[in-house]
Amino acid sequence: MSPVEVLLLLALAAFFAGLGGSYLGIGGGVFLVPFMTLVLAVDIKRAIATSLIGVIATSSGAASVYVRDHLTNLRLAMFLEVATTIGAITGALVALLVPAVFLYVTFGAVVLYAAATMVRVRETAKERSYRGGEEEPPLVKRLSLNSVYFDQEDQAVYRYRVDRPGAGFGVSAAAGLFSGLLGVGGGFIKVPAMNILMRVPMKAAVATSNFMIGVTAAASAFIYYSQGLVDPSLAAMVIIGVFTGTNLGTRLLVRAKAANVRFVFAIFLAALGIAMAARALGFSGVV
Repeated sequence: MSPVEVLLLLALAAFFAGLGGSYLGIGGGVFLVPFMTLVLAVDIKRAIATSLIGVIATSSGAASVYVRDHLTNLRLAMFLEVATTIGAITGALVALLVPAVFLYVTFGAVVLYAAATMVRVRETAKERSYRGGEEEPPLVKRLSLNSVYFDQEDQAVYRYRVDRPGAGFGVSAAAGLFSGLLGVGGGFIKVPAMNILMRVPMKAAVATSNFMIGVTAAASAFIYYSQGLVDPSLAAMVIIGVFTGTNLGTRLLVRAKAANVRFVFAIFLAALGIAMAARALGFSGVV
């Protein structure tokens, strides 16, 4: 392919990455890194660096919409972001030192985990709404992490309480580590953690994750940039495509059920995970 065809194809892929990333709160890196390495034959470390730029763009486009619609839990995001930023910087430093095959294997395993989680989680806002009569965790009370949001799907207001802040903090550190290591937003860990572990409603978890992933990605992207791994032309196409896809993805989330497309994305993620694992094992001819 010519350089122009490569850039146009990357912009198209970035559009779908922005669409899926903003809709599911996962940043879009799980789509961009495999696409750039398997289809465009971009070096995986350069692909990770470029993907982080796309994650920042996804967050920038989606966060403003979700904050405006009062879906984002800002206090919870700031609390968890401390852990994810530390993890992201650590992950980026590790990625610069380990061989590429380790990154392929790790990415494949993590993406397969994300696919399994999306299939397993079936949650509605009503099931995760506030339930009284239970003792509120002291840290949640001190930081005022509980929140409320309006769901356009059924035109109802839901108040919810955050549980297990300590466990959520620890899982967020792991999400940041994978973000810096693999060039993904870490949302595929953050969203299930907030939704299942901390009992945050799915749409609020997606919105809060979108707010966080930009800061997480920026912390590690700086390290890749300092090593000369960010390609300006690739990054520009990713930003253009991601912004366009994010605009559509945010509109879909506030009006539709994430469960309607979660299964499709899970199948797609599973295929990507298998492809990356096959690449790591030397079966590049089949991916």
